This record gives sequence, structure tokens and C-alpha cells, in this order.
Amino acid sequence: MTAPPRAKPPQPEWPADFRRAVAALTALRPRPELAIAELDAPSRLAPYSFALSAEAPGETPGRLVLLHDPAAPAGWDGRFRLVCYLQAELDVAHAGDELLPAVAWSWLTGALRGAGAEHRALGGTVTQACSVRFGDIGGPTRADDIELRASWTPVGDDLRTHGEAFCDLLATAAGLPPIGLVGFTPRHM
Repeated sequence: MTAPPRAKPPQPEWPADFRRAVAALTALRPRPELAIAELDAPSRLAPYSFALSAEAPGETPGRLVLLHDPAAPAGWDGRFRLVCYLQAELDVAHAGDELLPAVAWSWLTGALRGAGAEHRALGGTVTQACSVRFGDIGGPTRADDIELRASWTPVGDDLRTHGEAFCDLLATAAGLPPIGLVGFTPRHM
């Protein structure tokens, strides 16, 4: 379903540590159900930026943005900052569950921990939304989803683990089973 993201050729004006960080993210080999591609990065958030878009089955889109500021802004607690966004559709049975935002946040913290992605200054929001269509508008009459927006400062130079954590987060939000887990199929006798 996916080809590895194509990296822009390293830009001569990019600092060496940013080039290495981009190379680590573009070397990701996500599980086959995830589609990852390079995306135009926001240019106003930091002197240097790089972005990936991702999609998992069930229309679960996500983005991972790498920001680099050699001046190390105080709020970042470092020279790099990773920003992620994902949106996942919810089953109506789960919509409105008061615990769901905490569960969605645990998907992120668990993915970071599971990938060994050391970080600091983690923060973000989880939003539950319900859209109900009225009148002559196409699409389902009701759509429930959850959005997670977060940012953190990676510790160390290897951002590969942070990219892996993002892929794991997306897979969890899409409801994909862990790699290697085989579901039971009932046998008819």
C-alpha cells in the first residue's frame, strides 16, 4: 500500500544535524497498511522544517512535522521539535465516552515509550467531535471522530524511533492489530 517517503535532496543550506534528522525520518519502513509521503512543511514555524503525511485504513490521516531552530527556543527545551496530528473515525458506540481523550493520549505516550523514543516537553490536546448532517448534503448523517495534536522535543540525535512511534500511534488509532498478531477465525463444523 505504501512506498517509502521520497526525501527532498539534502539542501546545502540545511545544517548537518537537520539533514541527519530528515534522513532518519525518510528511512522509515512502515507496516504495509500505512501510506506515507512527503508533504510541504510549514515554513513559518521554524527556520527549518520537514513534514510527512500518513494514512491508515479507515480514513485515519496523520501528519508528522519536524521543526529545527538552532537558537533552541525556550518553550521547546531543545533545537528540534516534533509536531503530530491524527484524526480517527469513531464508532457511534464510543462517541461521547469521557475516558476516550485519556485513552487517545495513552496511544501517543505508549507509542513513544514502546519505540524507545526519548523525549521531553510533551504537550497537546485530544478533541472529540460529532458532525450531524441535515438537509440535502451527501455523506453519512452522523460522523464521530477524535483528533490528537501533540508536540515534543526529541532527546538524542536518532529520530528514527520517533518516526516509528508516530507510525505505531497511527496504526493504533486505526485499530490495526500489533504486528505479528493473528486474529482467530471461527471454524464452521
